[in-house]
Amino acid sequence: FNEVYTDMTSPKIMNRLIQGDVGSGKTVVAVMAMLVALESGYQCAMMAPTEILAQQHYNTVSKFLENVPYRVELLTGSTSQKQAGEILEKLKNGEISAIIGTHALIKEKVIYHNLGLVITDEQHRFGVKQRAVLSQKGTNPDTIVMTATPIPRTLAMILYGDLDISVIDEMPPGRMKIKTYVVSEEYRDRIDKFIAKEVREGKQVYIICPLVEDSEVIDATSAVKTAEETAAKFKNFKVGIIHGKMKSALKDDVMNDFSKGVIDILVSTTVVEVGVDVPNASLMIVENAERFGLAQLHQLRGRVGRGKNQSYCILFNQGESEISKERLDVMTKSTDGFYISEQDLKLRGPGEFFGTRQHGLPELKIANLYTDMSILKEAQECAETIQQHHYLEQDEFTRLKDRVIHLYNMNFGGQL
Repeated sequence: FNEVYTDMTSPKIMNRLIQGDVGSGKTVVAVMAMLVALESGYQCAMMAPTEILAQQHYNTVSKFLENVPYRVELLTGSTSQKQAGEILEKLKNGEISAIIGTHALIKEKVIYHNLGLVITDEQHRFGVKQRAVLSQKGTNPDTIVMTATPIPRTLAMILYGDLDISVIDEMPPGRMKIKTYVVSEEYRDRIDKFIAKEVREGKQVYIICPLVEDSEVIDATSAVKTAEETAAKFKNFKVGIIHGKMKSALKDDVMNDFSKGVIDILVSTTVVEVGVDVPNASLMIVENAERFGLAQLHQLRGRVGRGKNQSYCILFNQGESEISKERLDVMTKSTDGFYISEQDLKLRGPGEFFGTRQHGLPELKIANLYTDMSILKEAQECAETIQQHHYLEQDEFTRLKDRVIHLYNMNFGGQL
């Protein structure tokens, strides 16, 4: 928070990435930043990728600010037209100090009185343009982007060169480490008994599958089939299902039921990778764990272990190769997201690590992000030095500058 506070109280505009492991307290830092802006007479906006996450942030922020005279409101696609109209009016005249919401915050009709701080959670879920639109709603507001996707620091500095980076590398005190085990199919009966034991004790369970529905091409467990089998197996327990093909409203209903304890066992795809806190969830089973990246498994594992109970993560490994065993063993040895992502990057290479550009990270064709990390960092530092000292404005560098502009325009079809 000290870095954020120093930025906010200095003349320069803050542009900061807060990177912290799952459950490390990024939201608390964001709320403290909001207080700094509010005390200075500015409005704050916090944008989350899903309605249920926006609702969770709204609950957290409201609780923190309940004893201070600032009005906090929630604006999402589900907000009724009448209520949305009232919120927009009060946002425009300054009666609302802090607004939490989804993409609804960047709609054209949303006008702020004096927006001074913009916070984007799970920033990789938004496009650069979407984040820029929210910032343009104010006059040079300070910006915080938060991510729970742990990327090794040096790599983060290369990828997010335009942002200052803060890393929260400690967990809140008193939180128990999640016990993680890699098992084969022969342990199935024992795991089923363990699921029943946890639910009978009043706890809740996630079962994660790599596919939504059965596939003729991919030999892997599907959520739909697993939900049916789980419901048949545990007839006395309430089993729910959630996946990406469901409508947003239905997904939110299922997650609300799970967070309220209506659902005992939730069968899901990776849609729960980022999202709601369910402190009562103490067990996560991951089917075909070898099909997931380690960073993703770590994100998923972070859905449990948020309450007072000892939590467990069971990884079913249906893979035959030594590499898949070696990769999954990393999960049993460490709960440090930064170490895990570094190992993942090392074992799978950058292409696999970042998946199908789902993290919004650029494709790099001229270097390997892992093996060339040091030279990329050096190149970035050189670029910053050139920019800082305006070298390209000096006469002796005119030819270099002209050549760079020519190459840029030729390769990217723009006018620099």
